[in-house]
This record gives sequence, C-alpha cells and structure tokens, in this order.
Amino acid sequence: MPESVGVRQAQAQRTRGAVLAAAAAVFVDQGIQAPIRDIAERAGVGVGTIYRNFPTRADLVTAVYRHQIDTCTALAPQLLAESASPFTALTCWADAFVEFLVTKHGLGAALGSGDPGLENLHALMLDTLVPACATLLDACAAAGELSPGITAYTLMRAIGNLCITGPDYDQADAKHMVATLLAGCRRKA
Repeated sequence: MPESVGVRQAQAQRTRGAVLAAAAAVFVDQGIQAPIRDIAERAGVGVGTIYRNFPTRADLVTAVYRHQIDTCTALAPQLLAESASPFTALTCWADAFVEFLVTKHGLGAALGSGDPGLENLHALMLDTLVPACATLLDACAAAGELSPGITAYTLMRAIGNLCITGPDYDQADAKHMVATLLAGCRRKA
C-alpha cells in the first residue's frame, strides 16, 4: 500500500511541475491574466486539475514565481562550484535572472492590484535573490574580478531596468545590454 501512495505523490509532483512550467511559458506569451484553459492545454491537464492545485489565480502566480525564485536562488552556489571563475558564474546567473525577469510579464500590474495573495512576492524576491547575487559578487571580489562598490541590490535593479522590453527592444536586446553592463563591472587587469 505505501508504494501506491508514493506513486500517487510522484505523479502529483510531476503534474504540479508541468502546470508551473506551462503557466510560466503562457505568462511570457500572454501575461499573468492569460486564460487558465491555455495553461491547462499546454500542461496537458484539465482546468479542474489546475484549480484543485491552485484555487485562485494569485495562488498560481505566486507558485510560479516562487518556483522560479527558488530555482534562480539555488543556481548561484551550483554555478560557483561548476564554473571556471566566479565572474563566469555571475554571468551565467545573470542570464538566468534575465530569463526569470522576462517571465514576470504582467506581474507589476498584478502586484499593484491589491490582491492579498500577491503581496509577499516582491519581499520574497528581495529576501532570496539578493543574498544569492551577493554570494556571487563576494566571490568575484575575493577573486579580484569585480570593480569595488557594486552591491547585489543595485546590480539586480540595473539588470531589471535593462529587461523592460517593448516593441523595439526584446529579450535578445536585454541580454546584450546585461552582458555589456557586466563587462563594465569587471575589474580591469
């Protein structure tokens, strides 16, 4: 009997993961007000499955961004361990952060909507992503790869501002400008 419970729990986790991935992709394409049926179709589940797991849109939006924040946060120490240098790790992490920011399409309006289910997302981002970025910056500074005086919060705000896309400025442009910003942060030999 316990094996059956484990199988059900594993299936529930896979379904939840599929819904979160589908919602993130749909939010990029359509914003966070996208129809739930579009998310369900992309995830290969019924609309009822989404509402069973995420009773409100705020629950779904929060879960998507919490998952992405957690993933981006966990990436920092992994990249430090695997990269040739701390600056390479910072560059790779900044690319992931740009990807995260792109999925936030429509989140600003939602955060200002007064929905109590979305109030803590900004604080969550600051409480988890800023320390992750600071870890990378500290490693870069210790290795002599970073100009002095660059703080995680300031760098992340600069990256965020560079990721405001529009009709004549897309994700590729944002990535190029973030790479240019990081190159300017690098300590000259």
